[in-house]
Amino acid sequence: MTIGIMEVKLVDAKGLKKTGYGCMCVFLTGKKDPYVLLQYKNQEFKSTISKEKGSSPVWDEKFEFRVDSPLADDDQYKIVLKIMDHNTFREDGYLGKATIYVKELIELGVEKGKAELHPQKYRVVSPNKTYHGEIQVGITFTAKVRFYNNPSNSMN
Repeated sequence: MTIGIMEVKLVDAKGLKKTGYGCMCVFLTGKKDPYVLLQYKNQEFKSTISKEKGSSPVWDEKFEFRVDSPLADDDQYKIVLKIMDHNTFREDGYLGKATIYVKELIELGVEKGKAELHPQKYRVVSPNKTYHGEIQVGITFTAKVRFYNNPSNSMN
């Protein structure tokens, strides 16, 4: 059952670097056309490609994920942002990823009806755990409103 909606605002990124992991595009052209794959559990969205923005792309896009219950005691409650480099003639290159754990945000939103993390910067890391820039993201969780039929509130 869906307990609410999590809205992710993808703002921008700064200082994105090549990783050497499948990103030959940077070596050949020196330019990056970044986009982001946003993943939450089994849901995935793709941002627009930030053409000609290189290491400082701006997206300013919003994405909505369904949040289901119940909340478990595991690390499934995370948003994974995979930053990719679009290539026209070869496989897209991988620039790095950022992971945001959202279980506490969801729990607070369920309790209060809504909870928000204002846009803030998260580190982008490569597979070898080195820093490759930062990405700015904001997250809002809004609980699904439940209406119960309470017979004691009838006007009879």
